[in-house]
Amino acid sequence: MALFELTIDDKPYTVDTDPSKPLLWVLREDLNQTQAKFGCGAGLCGACTVYVDDNLVRACAYPIATAAGKKITTISGLDDELAQKLKAAWLKYDVPQCGYCQPGFVLGAHKLLKKTAPDQTPNLNEVTNLCRCGTYDRIRQAVLDVHGQASQGS
Repeated sequence: MALFELTIDDKPYTVDTDPSKPLLWVLREDLNQTQAKFGCGAGLCGACTVYVDDNLVRACAYPIATAAGKKITTISGLDDELAQKLKAAWLKYDVPQCGYCQPGFVLGAHKLLKKTAPDQTPNLNEVTNLCRCGTYDRIRQAVLDVHGQASQGS
């Protein structure tokens, strides 16, 4: 066991846990932060996606010792203008079905749009999250809508 200082969605936390414990389980079990979901447990599906500093990570495969001292952002703490537009587009296009994978998808789309210039087409294949409900077409529509808003300067 070891003590770790974490900043999650701009709030400080201290956790005494096994250094190899995945960030996802620290969030869910130790801190009752359930925004990131458990999906595959192997870092493949993306249901557990969070930002650590400015990088997307699969929290189910990311040891807490690696996250210590860094800024962790979940879907609850993602509230910049781009995130607000994405969340509105998610509703506009009725993206969520069961909703389980959606926090990770929104974070993946956020990262993709942050790095895509307004005059470029976002490479939607870079968001490798999985959705069991098959809402990919609606996700694409929502992401392209938000990208189009940025391209038009709104």
